[in-house]
Amino acid sequence: MTDAELKTWLRQIKTIAVVGLSDDESRPSHRVASSLKFWGYQIVPVNPGVASALGERAYPDLASLPDGPDLVLIFRRPEFATAIAAEVVRLDYPAIWFQPGTGTDAAVAAAEAAGLRTVSGPCLAKEYLRLFRDDL
Repeated sequence: MTDAELKTWLRQIKTIAVVGLSDDESRPSHRVASSLKFWGYQIVPVNPGVASALGERAYPDLASLPDGPDLVLIFRRPEFATAIAAEVVRLDYPAIWFQPGTGTDAAVAAAEAAGLRTVSGPCLAKEYLRLFRDDL
């Protein structure tokens, strides 16, 4: 995906389900999601271990969400990547983003084969800053 395509897509996204979002402010998931919320995205925490994060109700899993997100952002260890990707496909959500160190080749391939818009490797917040720095 080119920078122009990524920028257009990021402008279209409204709701991001953050799998593994911690309520601990020192964790990368919290810092990234906090930035995304500040930039105008609706954040939906997905973590069975917390009741809420960033002032938003947390859900135990993706299947519990009342509405489908535009993007599922992953902050879980790679051994969970394939199962998460399969759940995103099963729920017919349109896109998945594996934060650095969270994806596996198999999980990325499965998401792509199912037709999901898939990003693996770069940090979403860093990409946002890189692409929209002049707009902030």
